[in-house]
Amino acid sequence: MILFGVIAPSDPITEENREELMKAKAIVEQSGFKVKFSKNLFSNANGYSNSAKEKAEDINEMFQDQDVKMIWCAKGGNNSNNTFDYIDYELIKQNPKIICGFSDITSLTNVITLETGLVTFSGTNFKTIATDETDYSYREAIKRFVDGSLEIGLPGEEYLTLQDGVAEGELIGGNLCLIHEFAAGKYQADFKNKILFLEELGAETTPAGSSNFVAYLKQNNVFDEISGLWIGNYEHESGITLEKIISDVLELPNKKYNFPIIKSNNFGHLDTKTVIPIGTQARINTKNDIKIELIENCVIKE
Repeated sequence: MILFGVIAPSDPITEENREELMKAKAIVEQSGFKVKFSKNLFSNANGYSNSAKEKAEDINEMFQDQDVKMIWCAKGGNNSNNTFDYIDYELIKQNPKIICGFSDITSLTNVITLETGLVTFSGTNFKTIATDETDYSYREAIKRFVDGSLEIGLPGEEYLTLQDGVAEGELIGGNLCLIHEFAAGKYQADFKNKILFLEELGAETTPAGSSNFVAYLKQNNVFDEISGLWIGNYEHESGITLEKIISDVLELPNKKYNFPIIKSNNFGHLDTKTVIPIGTQARINTKNDIKIELIENCVIKE
């Protein structure tokens, strides 16, 4: 029986979250799986989150636990990056397994891929299994992690083309406000020939703020290096879209940035979250109905 380990590497688990996690646990166990909560899951040592060392301890221990087949992050938040200096990346290399989450968790998953070469995943957090209004995201997770499917989303989902083309490359990305931090600094990522996927939470980041992050990526030459761009969900009360913001910053159409750009609503801060493997080869072809596909396996079947 598959055992899922649950950790909280970002914001603390509140009393309300406890109930949500127990509901998610019930849903998962009714599906025939088992759930293990990490030792420090419910800690709030700093008063605004668990300590960085305790969060990293849970990450390391879950990777080391041979019974745990997949690590599911409980919820997002703001500071999963404080774990980076305390993660045992060599241990992770020796004990590769699935780790999944979205929002702030994409900071953690991208750094693990960066430091270890392990494929990690942008997909539903554990809590949102219970709080989403539909089971789309949970079914997408089971499809990817249990069935080993390479399908992105469901047939018939709408894709828009902002810029035509064909491109291949490893997937990198997630929450825009986090991914822009990988353009420079200690944990700088290699964006060369990568397909970059981006989404943002409009309730927390204004169009001007999103423009700031996109401009930072541009100023650090990220758009000179990538092979393709995949834009996900962004909903702001102004009605301004992320694709407009990116078009404004990159001054599209622009022959300098001749990579394909597509848009879909099957990842981000919404109920329809497909599972995107970070570090796996994908192909964009804007002539196809489903404009992006995975072209290599991302889950090792035992």
